[in-house]
Amino acid sequence: MKRKTAHDFDQELLVLFDAYVHGGIDRRTFLNRATKFAVGGVTAAMLLDQLSPKFAEAQVVKTTDPRIDSEYIEFDSPDGYGRGRGYFVKPANASGPLPAVLVIHENRGLNPHIEDIARRLALDNFVAFAPDALFPLGGYPGTEDEARSLFGNLDRSKTQHDFIAAANFLRERSECTGAIGAVGFCFGGGMVNFLATKLGDDLKAGVAFYGSAPNLEDVPNIRCKIMVQSAEQDERINASWPGYEAALKAAKIDYERHLYPGTQHGFNNDTTPRFDEAAAKLAWGRTTAFFNKHVRT
Repeated sequence: MKRKTAHDFDQELLVLFDAYVHGGIDRRTFLNRATKFAVGGVTAAMLLDQLSPKFAEAQVVKTTDPRIDSEYIEFDSPDGYGRGRGYFVKPANASGPLPAVLVIHENRGLNPHIEDIARRLALDNFVAFAPDALFPLGGYPGTEDEARSLFGNLDRSKTQHDFIAAANFLRERSECTGAIGAVGFCFGGGMVNFLATKLGDDLKAGVAFYGSAPNLEDVPNIRCKIMVQSAEQDERINASWPGYEAALKAAKIDYERHLYPGTQHGFNNDTTPRFDEAAAKLAWGRTTAFFNKHVRT
């Protein structure tokens, strides 16, 4: 069966799904409103299933790939929840320290897709570390709905400090050269922007995929290179870009922004129909080149 893409769904339904994914509406409301798009024997519940992630089908680098070594590692976070945990991946044939990338998930915690992203970075010859913001609440629970529900219970300030602690933990690992970048998606993109305002010279480069802007008054604190990856059909996130760009320019921050025509929020996530193969390939190529330029050298 041909894999569905965003073009197989009405844009209004995609916007509705985005609202559901980000907590704007609950499951029942989504199903009620999606009923008008359920035609030809397709139910609203079937539409939700079609739009939801298919992790196993989209996996690029298997957990058993002999080219990588991976493990789950805990770290201290005294100003956050006290203790954090993340997925640590490195090339199996690494002969010395490598540049590292902090990988930050969406608003569902450390799911299989984000772990796959970390493994892909290891194959690009980086050390990668993907923390799980949900660890203090028991970790990623196994389903997106449960994870989304748990996420709303997090203390934002403690979670922010957990990611600061994770970045420092990664930077100080013996497997790392001491140079780190950060990449994040949605919630993670916003967290990358936040970390850029807090880590100073300790962060060399940040790539934010469709993430919210940081507090604009903190933008002058940014010392790293910034890359913003934006979807065209993403009104909620794109609304904050003009103010963020003005603040970046005013502070003379080195940044670049790429807007991908016709794409939806989440276009890099190859586990859902919102995935845009061409845009994702271009965006990921730009991301790894950015890290090679600013973190590896």
